[in-house]
Amino acid sequence: SDLHEEGKNAINTPMLPSGTEIHPEDTMLEENAERNMLDPTSRENPKFKDLQRVLIDWINNELEEDRIIVKGLEEDCYDGQVLQKLFEKLSGRKLNVAEVTQSEIGQKQKLQTVLEAVNELLKPHGWSIEWSVDSIHAKNLVAIVYLLVALAMHYLAPIRLPEHVSVQVVVVKKREGILQTSHVTKELTSTTEYVLLLYRDAFDTLLDHAPDKLNVVKKSLITFVNKHLNKLNLEVTELESQFADGVYLVLLMGLLENYFVPLYNFFLTPENFEQKVHNVAFAFELMQDGGLKKPKARPEDVVNLNLKSTLRVLYNLFTNYKNSE
Repeated sequence: SDLHEEGKNAINTPMLPSGTEIHPEDTMLEENAERNMLDPTSRENPKFKDLQRVLIDWINNELEEDRIIVKGLEEDCYDGQVLQKLFEKLSGRKLNVAEVTQSEIGQKQKLQTVLEAVNELLKPHGWSIEWSVDSIHAKNLVAIVYLLVALAMHYLAPIRLPEHVSVQVVVVKKREGILQTSHVTKELTSTTEYVLLLYRDAFDTLLDHAPDKLNVVKKSLITFVNKHLNKLNLEVTELESQFADGVYLVLLMGLLENYFVPLYNFFLTPENFEQKVHNVAFAFELMQDGGLKKPKARPEDVVNLNLKSTLRVLYNLFTNYKNSE
């Protein structure tokens, strides 16, 4: 039997790409079955690591109230608990699943329920489903990242996903008792701009089809912000440019909520992009402290003079504070 095993290894070994570890369980594949694994070199890819870090920070931010802390995507997402809580928080829907499940069957049932709800949500928007109950429960990092990226983009998460992140996946197949391996490139993120084609809102429609109405909205918002900023002898004439450094946003929040914002909390005369982003992000924190939802816009977009992002932020303030003196 030893000689037979040695002969089998001698046949299979030359077919394996160097540097790819094939785990013992992969050699136990059924005939014509296949298994996917992340190539070890891709695991160390800086952009892929950065993407994981951004997703982990996003999940921890969303699930802060549930006291859930995710440290690694593979170990913390495979059993469905974190994915369930994240989907419920994002969608506002309560899923009919057991809260804690230790058994493999229970975990897969929970994953089944969560993924059915996710797929039902994403499929109509043209997302291709690159994950399954088995792949996520098997801690397939590529499948988990695909799922989280899709959710983050669908719900326009206020995060900046690294663009054009691709990884190499090793596909192991068994044909006539012999393991065959091949490499496939998987694109996890492209450019975030294409999401704007999938999700459009009232401001998109205003900008594209009703410039006259857009001017009415801008005038209303300018009147609203000046009503408060005039108390500090400040005046706004251009929405997209004058809020881009975040200073007026921070001061406006202090005026709307009736408190003085200490000057050491933000940069009164920001000198670079990072300081401006800090200011806008800090203003977003003040908005949340005031009971508003986290803005859909990203601080970087406001700093980059993105009119739609700035309008969304100001309109949110207008609807909440239009009657305050």
